[in-house]
Amino acid sequence: MSDSENVRHGPVFTQEPSDSIFPMSTGDKLVFINCRAKGNPPPHYRWKVDGRDIDTDSDSSYSLAEGNLLINNPHFINHGGVYQCIATNAFGTIVSREAKVQFAFLQNFSRKPRNTVTVREGQAVVLLCGPPPHYGEMKYSWVFNGQRSFLQQDARRFISQRTGNLYVAKVEASDEGNYTCAVRNMMTNATVFSSPTPVVVRRDVVMGEYEPKIEVQFPDTLYVSKGSSVKLECFALGNPVPSISWRRADGNPLPGKIKINHSTGDLEIPYFRPEDAGVYECVAENSKGRNAARGQLIFQNVEHLQWTQILKDAHMAIDANLQWECKAIGKPKPRYRWLKNGQPLTAKERAHVDAGRLTISTIRLSDSGMYQCVAENEYGSLYASAELKVVASPPDFTHRPVKKSTVIQRGGEVVLECRPNASPRAMISWWRGGELLRNSKRQMILEDGTLRITNISKSDEGSYTCVARNHFGASSSTGSLVVKEPTRIIVPPLSSDASVGQSLVLPCEVSSDSSLSPVFKWFFNGKAIDFRRQEHFEMIGGGFSGDLMVRNIQLRHSGKYVCMVHTEVDTVSAASDLIVRGPPGAPEDPIVTGITETTVQLSWGSGPDNHSPITMYIVQARTPFSIGWQTVKTVPDSVPGQMMHATVKDLSPWVEYEFRVVAINSVGVGEPSMPSKQIRTKAAAPKVAPVNVSGGGGARGELVITWEPVPEEQQSGEEFGYLW
Repeated sequence: MSDSENVRHGPVFTQEPSDSIFPMSTGDKLVFINCRAKGNPPPHYRWKVDGRDIDTDSDSSYSLAEGNLLINNPHFINHGGVYQCIATNAFGTIVSREAKVQFAFLQNFSRKPRNTVTVREGQAVVLLCGPPPHYGEMKYSWVFNGQRSFLQQDARRFISQRTGNLYVAKVEASDEGNYTCAVRNMMTNATVFSSPTPVVVRRDVVMGEYEPKIEVQFPDTLYVSKGSSVKLECFALGNPVPSISWRRADGNPLPGKIKINHSTGDLEIPYFRPEDAGVYECVAENSKGRNAARGQLIFQNVEHLQWTQILKDAHMAIDANLQWECKAIGKPKPRYRWLKNGQPLTAKERAHVDAGRLTISTIRLSDSGMYQCVAENEYGSLYASAELKVVASPPDFTHRPVKKSTVIQRGGEVVLECRPNASPRAMISWWRGGELLRNSKRQMILEDGTLRITNISKSDEGSYTCVARNHFGASSSTGSLVVKEPTRIIVPPLSSDASVGQSLVLPCEVSSDSSLSPVFKWFFNGKAIDFRRQEHFEMIGGGFSGDLMVRNIQLRHSGKYVCMVHTEVDTVSAASDLIVRGPPGAPEDPIVTGITETTVQLSWGSGPDNHSPITMYIVQARTPFSIGWQTVKTVPDSVPGQMMHATVKDLSPWVEYEFRVVAINSVGVGEPSMPSKQIRTKAAAPKVAPVNVSGGGGARGELVITWEPVPEEQQSGEEFGYLW
């Protein structure tokens, strides 16, 4: 069993009785009405019906099975009613919701013979069913001359499911015979039959034609709730047999979901909605005239009750003030009432009820018990329950003693808590040795009993005792206060700069109370440095020194460094900035314009200077004939760091070139930019003649001339050739 199950508490319903209709049938019958509650100690139960206590000892019809009520051989009249379950244990009593219990039954018809009905041919007739006592949904039918099948309804014959009566609009000769009303209980499935009603049709005088007369119609006003199904009956007597039609009196069309039985004239509206409300009209017509009947369907805006705020158990000290509130929503708007231990709670000197709000001031032990808030309207009720435990006890420091030892720095502030369990709340006083402490400039006893001392000095060291008293007794708890010298950083890290590849030490040295052991932590850009994983960082020193060594510094090590020192009594920190200088980053987006035979205009964007200003740029070029990148001549010869364009000169005509730019600062040469788009210089007349020209040999009359060809990169244009 868990601790929560071991806690002693009042009863709480886990199952409550609900509205029920039980079918009645012959033979022995046993009906259960459910009720179950948890509690420690386990609750015992009793029941009420229609407000009267049920005595299960003297009334053999009733018995209990745990909390459930058993009804033996129930009688549909004697045992129908409103039932309520009541659960009680040592902490109080709660009552369940009220449950309406009914029994579906159907008694037999009287066997008394029925009178003969004589009617003229062409006349209308109404045969009364006169059903016996019953409860539950009934279905009415008629049997003609003992036939196995029930009489079929049509435009001439109609059976009302409200009264069971049979209506014949115009009697024919074939209608003569015996008529028996059959009533079926839809819950018990029992069917009973009336004595036959003989009908004699007089043929000597035939009834003449006459205008319709509506004999069966729905109520003038009908309230309908959302989602329910509505069936409207309308039937007229007349000769000729009248036809039935429906319309809305406001001129709006009938809803498309409406079902009309054209043979009987019934109209059914399933799933009623607010827009279905209005005045409905049934019209009966024949050749002699018309007759109409109206009725209004009114939307009944009913919403089930539901809680939006319920009660919570309250364990409160004696003399405290209780405020409980419950809230429910529903239509119509709910009313509230309150119960204590199952009985109506009346406003008294200390108790005040305002709808769903209950307040009790200066609680006493006698106020302990089970309370219930009941929200109700015409269509139902909700019960919310909670337990009020009023606690009365002397002060007890067992679970929350004064802290045994509190260490604080000189000049700091200390808060010593005194929080005993006590009901009612204890009066608190503080003592140092044998001296009663009083409020002063530096020390103050707060309303909750906490002792606060500011600007602590060495003289404040010692033992402090909290004494707690209430009506039921007194108790005390003692703790000691130890004052230490504050920690100070005497050699802080200084903001500095370094070049990539160098190493440096950021110092952090403290002075602290000799009895304390400071713990050093370093943070880089807000994140704690993990010395086990970061090879560039190392903590050096020891004791009251925790210097940070940064080895082989890289650009990414620029940022803010914080040395944080923790001791048992305080925390101090110091910060510094480290700037790492490195060769410049790569220039951006070199663009070539102004292309001639031997020059181009080149421009670019500056890259990062990495904390050291760019002093100059150099331009490099690459052709299909060069080995890698070569530095080229520019105007100006040396491009200064603040200039981001230059003219590249002394290029070869009609050669494909790519260019890139390199930045230089005092730290070194940076990374080159990305290459520019490949371009070709314009063509020009060749400026280089063939070399090593010689002649000789050959046949008589011939001269063979030889030379070294001009290199392709010096041919200066297309269709290069030699002329002699």
